[in-house]
Amino acid sequence: MNQIHFALQVFAALAVVLAATTVCGRLAMLVKQPRVVGEMVAGVLLGPALLGAVAPGVQAQLFPADVKSTLYVLSTIGLTFYMFLVGSSLDHGLTTGANARKASVLAISGIVPTFLLGAVAALLFFDSLSPEGSSLWVFMLFVGGALSITAFPMLARILQERGIANTPIGGLTLVAAAIDDAVAWAFLALIIAVGASGSPSGALRTILGAAIFAVVMLTLGRKWLAKLGERAERDGKLSRDMVAVILLIVLLAGWYTDYIGVFSVFGGFITGLAMPKSPVVRQELETKLSDLNSILLLPVFFAFSGLNTRLDGFGSGGALWFPLAVIMLAAFAGKYLGCGLVVRAQGYSWRYASAVGGLMNARGLMILIFINIGLAYDLVTPEMFAILVAVAIVTTAAAMPIYRASLPDHLEAGADVRTPSPVR
Repeated sequence: MNQIHFALQVFAALAVVLAATTVCGRLAMLVKQPRVVGEMVAGVLLGPALLGAVAPGVQAQLFPADVKSTLYVLSTIGLTFYMFLVGSSLDHGLTTGANARKASVLAISGIVPTFLLGAVAALLFFDSLSPEGSSLWVFMLFVGGALSITAFPMLARILQERGIANTPIGGLTLVAAAIDDAVAWAFLALIIAVGASGSPSGALRTILGAAIFAVVMLTLGRKWLAKLGERAERDGKLSRDMVAVILLIVLLAGWYTDYIGVFSVFGGFITGLAMPKSPVVRQELETKLSDLNSILLLPVFFAFSGLNTRLDGFGSGGALWFPLAVIMLAAFAGKYLGCGLVVRAQGYSWRYASAVGGLMNARGLMILIFINIGLAYDLVTPEMFAILVAVAIVTTAAAMPIYRASLPDHLEAGADVRTPSPVR
């Protein structure tokens, strides 16, 4: 009976999460925001910020500790497969030649200034917002790394919806965001290895383990998976057994990277990068894995994030408002100015530079993944976690208004969006 009661609790929690994220996602789209903004807000509303404040008994009934643990497991599975799909969707053809050089410069221009500003902000608030016993350098690295992220998958959807994903400006931004995210996950693996291992030798083992996994998966693994891609192309589909093999590889990769201390999303992402760039494989994976993952499991992650987000410091006394303002400014200025100035220097007009700066500021789901991993490894306090959740929501919500203000429809649809404008 206890198991039946627990199953009923989990089903009830999942139903509430699905309903809340679906409604908030639709509301976000009505005000011309990406669905993910509404889903992020829904997660916060289900936590102490609203439901826990208005109806604490209801929240405690819906999300007791054992249900939260189950939600954590489900969200981790969802995140691992999400990052697998992100890695498998990357177009390696875009990462070569002149386009790759321009995109690399754009990615660096967004990462470096944002990281430095974030690290300085972390230094300013180290005494009040870092975990007890935390290393100053690890805290600075973590906050700087979190702010440096751009939400590649969300950015891809925005550009596709606007019909500019294959234009020079769209392709440039998309590849830069992909490079940005790849660097971020490698960087997070390094931070966790250094910050959570407890000893230099432990950090070295973690780093070596992650490096060996990445090299093996991207060389031998890629060659073996290429045969799977060739078979899928011949058959025109992925068979049930082939899908089972892919799922098994992703689960094992997630288990291994979690075991060595780099979190399972790293294993999912690297496995995705190793997948063959076969149109059939790409389409089949999207069809078979995407809906359940994006409609149910990722909203569970938003809910779990919301349950960890306490807004007490924004209430009476407002102790967190000043740190929030400083960190928000560092996050926005680093990306917007850094990326915008580089795009301008590459020959595009100020309008295109501003549009790219706004889009590259969208952090979306990626920063939430980053900071939840940090919270799990005690790299941030609940207060800093709440600040970074606010940064995630605000910068993501601001991306499209900045883009539309910079490139109204009549300019976006014009011929010059497809070719660089001369610097004037």
